[in-house]
Amino acid sequence: MKEFKKMTTYFLASATSFYLFPLIANSTGSFMVILLVIIPLTCFAISFIYGFKNGWNLFFSIAIGILFIPAIFIYFNSTAWVYIVGYSIISSAGVFVGKTIKNK
Repeated sequence: MKEFKKMTTYFLASATSFYLFPLIANSTGSFMVILLVIIPLTCFAISFIYGFKNGWNLFFSIAIGILFIPAIFIYFNSTAWVYIVGYSIISSAGVFVGKTIKNK
């Protein structure tokens, strides 16, 4: 439970990027920029900070992917399901890089 409390701030920041950035999109092109550039960068940055401060945690990366599921139904269509895996992988990379830099 203590670990989950450490993660809540990072989950809120990730959820904010998943649910607020699509609100500024006004066309298919801007949605694609958000899905392919903005959200992955914020996901990596948030995960990097988490990894730097707390070390490796696989649950964190999986939870980041799960947090994206409601956004698919709210903003996107069924083709966005693949981004769950993508954002989990990006999150894992961010946590790993953050942990690695801290250890060096």
